[in-house]
Amino acid sequence: MRTPHPIRLISFGYLHLPTGPDGSPVPPAADRIEDVRDRLRDPAAARDILDLDGFHPRVQDVVLNTPGARELLANLADYAELPAGPRRIAIGCAGGRHRACSLTELLARALRDRGREVEVEHLHAHLQARPQDARRHQHRQPQARR
Repeated sequence: MRTPHPIRLISFGYLHLPTGPDGSPVPPAADRIEDVRDRLRDPAAARDILDLDGFHPRVQDVVLNTPGARELLANLADYAELPAGPRRIAIGCAGGRHRACSLTELLARALRDRGREVEVEHLHAHLQARPQDARRHQHRQPQARR
């Protein structure tokens, strides 16, 4: 039986990405990009974890217990196991510090538990989001073409 190729997981924050010609953030290249900004509640609202990052067990617990998080992780883990599965999955939230970092770490653990070789890259987990960044990069809905 052939061993599946390694999978690379990338966490990032939309507030820290470069922008394209249309002003939209340009996420890292991946076979699947999961944007959790509108999908999962921002745990940074819980003041007791504001200064922590997604590597911390308390933050991971808060994220994992957010409605929809367990289902998303199960979906991503199943997706990674497809026969011609992805080589890269990127998970992004606003700042890349809490949701994206936690989910990436939790997904890496789940895939390793399934025997997969996993590489992890956190692009922005160490950065603090600044209020001016949040205003500049508010989540933009695609514009309808005329």
